[in-house]
Amino acid sequence: MTEPPRDTRIEDLLRTLAPQVLGVLARKHGQFDACEDAVQEALLEAALQWPSALPENPRAWLMAVASRRLVDFWRSESARRTREERVAAMDVVDFSHSSVSETDDTLTLMFLCCHPVLSAPSQLALTLRAVGGLTTAEIASAFFVPEATMGQRISRAKQGIQKAGGRFDMPPASERKARLGVVLHVLYLIFNEGYAASSGESLQREDLTTEAIRLTRLLVTAAPRELEATGLLALMLLTESRRPARALDDGTPVPLAEQDRSLWNRGQIDEGITLLSSVLGRSRPGPYQLQAAIAAVHAEAPSDAETDWPQILALYTVLEAVAPNPVVTLNRAVAVAMVHGPAAGLELLAGLDSMLGRSHRLDAVRGHLLEMSGSLNEARAAYLAAAKKTGSLQERRYLMGKVAGLNGEGAVPS
Repeated sequence: MTEPPRDTRIEDLLRTLAPQVLGVLARKHGQFDACEDAVQEALLEAALQWPSALPENPRAWLMAVASRRLVDFWRSESARRTREERVAAMDVVDFSHSSVSETDDTLTLMFLCCHPVLSAPSQLALTLRAVGGLTTAEIASAFFVPEATMGQRISRAKQGIQKAGGRFDMPPASERKARLGVVLHVLYLIFNEGYAASSGESLQREDLTTEAIRLTRLLVTAAPRELEATGLLALMLLTESRRPARALDDGTPVPLAEQDRSLWNRGQIDEGITLLSSVLGRSRPGPYQLQAAIAAVHAEAPSDAETDWPQILALYTVLEAVAPNPVVTLNRAVAVAMVHGPAAGLELLAGLDSMLGRSHRLDAVRGHLLEMSGSLNEARAAYLAAAKKTGSLQERRYLMGKVAGLNGEGAVPS
């Protein structure tokens, strides 16, 4: 059965409005878990109705529908005895003229989802769902866990906030610093999912990258002294600047080395470098500043051949010491290969299978380095393994093209 075409304009609108509506409801009524469920039901109803008739005030429409869902919940048989007074006291609000600040609500919602009672993975998952608008499947893919597992984690996280008595207010300064790291990580993951979609027909999702940049700008404005927040915004802008050159007209991915750099967005590059320059050297750089510095080296190179790979390798070495993780090692392996040859890069990949075995990226990088070394049969097998693991149709098409190309160069077919 063929699925109906997606209306990306409505999807973008719903993704933008969802945290705003949830923020207003949570501030007014509390009970974050019930409010989040009500908003999800309202979003589903909007997705069904809006393609044929978009309301004049979409935000007010979502508010009204989500509020009705809350009333229905509170009037249910199991909850009636304990909540009937609260239901009776609920007043009708004209949300079209709400004085609640959308910006403040979104930021407050981000910090609420990062409540200290939750584990770090649960904080990330809940914020991605409530603020970033990612589906449970997309979040599960980002964490390399089954969708059912992620669904249970999100449900427990909402219940955990409710049991802890989490209030819809910005946390005190003493807690805000601790939660900021999780908020930054969430924004980073939202951007990454948009820049390299883990599934679906599109290589990239501009709605997610745009939303991540918007939210990070809000955070930088609210916390201008947080250097890592500025570093993250710089990283996003420098990375997003390549988007016009990352795919052909048919959606086929274009590797960084082959991109037409004249298509890169110079305005975003200039802003990103300016932001990075404003924070580097003020204190020991954190992981987002270091990643932004790596992106800046790429952005400043007129061509792939003129890229300062020794500088990139040095930055990755520092990054791995500051924030060690297998993805950083994977990226450093590419830099090592560009400086010291593919054999040296392949040595770094040994041992990563236990941590990145479910991700297609390890096999794709291995295939690239094997191809560089001239081991075409092994490269073909690695590309084929990567193609089987990726959920992105465009990446799968690209990887299978690599397999076919290597067959044409004399690799022995299986």
